[in-house]
Amino acid sequence: MKTRKIPMRTCVACRTTRPKRELIRVVRTPTGTVVVDRKGKVSGRGAYICSTVDCFDLAVRSKKLEHALDVVLDSEIVDQLRQMVAKENISG
Repeated sequence: MKTRKIPMRTCVACRTTRPKRELIRVVRTPTGTVVVDRKGKVSGRGAYICSTVDCFDLAVRSKKLEHALDVVLDSEIVDQLRQMVAKENISG
């Protein structure tokens, strides 16, 4: 029986490589909105971050998330994303 290949992704903040399922995908949709993609199926430009609030804060502070998504994030969106990441960390 074949062994399944586990897709690996790199966190934009801490640059660690982990299995795709362990990371949270943040997507800039074709309409320009930024959302957390729980299923990994939303179309658009995606960036992966670790499922910790610390890693998310590092990605926002250093503007690595903005650079990866090629978008300027305003404070409202950042607060909403931080809450979603915190929620993912609890339930995930």
